Amino acid sequence: MPMRLSVLSAATALLTATVALPLAAQPKTGGTARAPAAKASPSDTTRTRPAGALGSQSGDRHLAFRNTGSDLDSLWPPRMPAPLPGSILPAKRIIAFYGNPLSTRMGILGEFETGEMLRKLDAEVAEWNRLDPAHPVQPALHLIAMVANPHPGPSGKYRTRMDSTLIEKVYGWAKSRNALLFVDLQIGQSTLEEELPWIEKFLMRPDVHLGIDPEFAMKRSGGIPGKRVGSYDAADINYAIRFLANLVEKHNLPPKVLVVHRFTQKGVTNYKDIRLDPRVQFVMQMDGFGAPWLKRDSYYSYIKKEPVQFAGWKQFTKPKNDKPATSRESILRLWPVPLYIQLQ
Repeated sequence: MPMRLSVLSAATALLTATVALPLAAQPKTGGTARAPAAKASPSDTTRTRPAGALGSQSGDRHLAFRNTGSDLDSLWPPRMPAPLPGSILPAKRIIAFYGNPLSTRMGILGEFETGEMLRKLDAEVAEWNRLDPAHPVQPALHLIAMVANPHPGPSGKYRTRMDSTLIEKVYGWAKSRNALLFVDLQIGQSTLEEELPWIEKFLMRPDVHLGIDPEFAMKRSGGIPGKRVGSYDAADINYAIRFLANLVEKHNLPPKVLVVHRFTQKGVTNYKDIRLDPRVQFVMQMDGFGAPWLKRDSYYSYIKKEPVQFAGWKQFTKPKNDKPATSRESILRLWPVPLYIQLQ
């Protein structure tokens, strides 16, 4: 199966690591599938609405959209805890720029000079506010704070922790825009139990949240990051939820947001066993790149079909990845409508 690969060079500097682009390819979700049409009465001679579809010919009838004949529409919104005071979702939409400033190739966060990147974030926020003023935008920077490696490194864990100085720098950029900071972990052959305490000193802050990437979590599936797609089970995700909930309780923080990137169906197993907590707002984000219909196929299969709490969408900014890019207007037609948008 095609996969997004993260092939990263060894750390050669004393205080920072040199990182390279994760090569990406969106897995195909299959051919065209049509929703069953309702039985027509003998007097019916025409169908009032064409059946929804998946695949490259689906167009505006795609089943990831709302009201195209999918019985999955009724699954959303799922049952969830009522939002606590200070919750970001569902009242707002998070727009996050993703990447690492040590690499121009890992995402928009490091692709441009800092001032230009922040101006682009301002413009993106303005566009989403214009299109959907009912959900005012909360801007964010989503930093890959731990990068999976194809080599074991000094830790033997196939991962590199970013220096605290770098994380503080990006946090300062976020503060300049009243933005959130997400610290994202690609844990390689390590575990969340080992790595979450390392990042706790940042997660203790009220405006810092967490992202975890199953693709590069190799403990369960084995293998080397980039050579095989990793996974998280509900048990791993529940550990992260409990960890964040305990921080909220201990430090009297507003609810945390946890973003889980989902690149393949098997990247998250036993999703029905994920245990929600009102102190943690859970986002399952559709990851991967490709043509709009292919990304909608993935969204239908990994997000709409398997509801947990809130939905997210990954948007690549380079034409070689998302060609053509999925328009903001068509993202707003999805059901569920994504409340977390990540631009890489």
